[in-house]
Amino acid sequence: MSSNPVPVSIQRAHRTRLMHIWRSAGWPCRDALEIDLLAAGLVALRVSEQGHETLGLTEAGVQCLAASRQQNRRALSAHDRLAARVATQLLSAGRIVWRELSLRARVDGAGSGPALVARDSAANTALWPADEAAVDSQASWRLARPDVFSVRNTSVQAYLQPVVHEVKASRADLLSDLRHEAKRQSYQWLCCECYYVFPAGVAKPEEIPPEFGVWLLHGDIDHGEFEIARPARHVSCDLPFAVWLSLAKATPLRLDELDDEPLQASLDEVGGTC
Repeated sequence: MSSNPVPVSIQRAHRTRLMHIWRSAGWPCRDALEIDLLAAGLVALRVSEQGHETLGLTEAGVQCLAASRQQNRRALSAHDRLAARVATQLLSAGRIVWRELSLRARVDGAGSGPALVARDSAANTALWPADEAAVDSQASWRLARPDVFSVRNTSVQAYLQPVVHEVKASRADLLSDLRHEAKRQSYQWLCCECYYVFPAGVAKPEEIPPEFGVWLLHGDIDHGEFEIARPARHVSCDLPFAVWLSLAKATPLRLDELDDEPLQASLDEVGGTC
């Protein structure tokens, strides 16, 4: 067998497998991906004295992972990096965290925009109590997409305290969000507390509506420190069944996933080979 690496187009699946091999004992799967990685010289097959075969990253494989992480870290937007920092902070505090959820939330009064959906007045309301049907008939429903949604890690429903963190990396993004009252109402409907998170200097806490809390980031996005400039107004919140179902379908974040997020983002668009 030739010792010269064979040119192989390294895609996202290859890089993901490299990371799995790096983290594990290296037991081989013997599939097509490992054939490509072996041919490219990114992993090497090792045989122990007992005859057990394992895979390990070569120097070229380590360099491939490191280069991919740096390329994709630069490719992430400031908003995504800041949201990842917030999620890491919440996970470190013991909360269960989700990102990029789409949750159905109720807002009061009329609204506008493609995300608002009014309940059909002709809908059959026999399946819920009359008083609830009367309230729902006056409300609109919106698909809320909170940047970071979290609950406490507890087995007692009353202690869950769902919280929304909306991340704004620029003043223009923040002001655009503050102009949409229905959007803010949808955040509040989903949680006990809602916070806006932005770098210090983007806005003053006094510019944010008083019912919302404020997190300020001092320093650069990757290494700065958070300050709770103002706590959010706490209100009771019982998550409805539809929200629980959406949370059950989604996968909570893990700290190790956030550490490798630059590696997972757009790997197939950044560089074809290592």
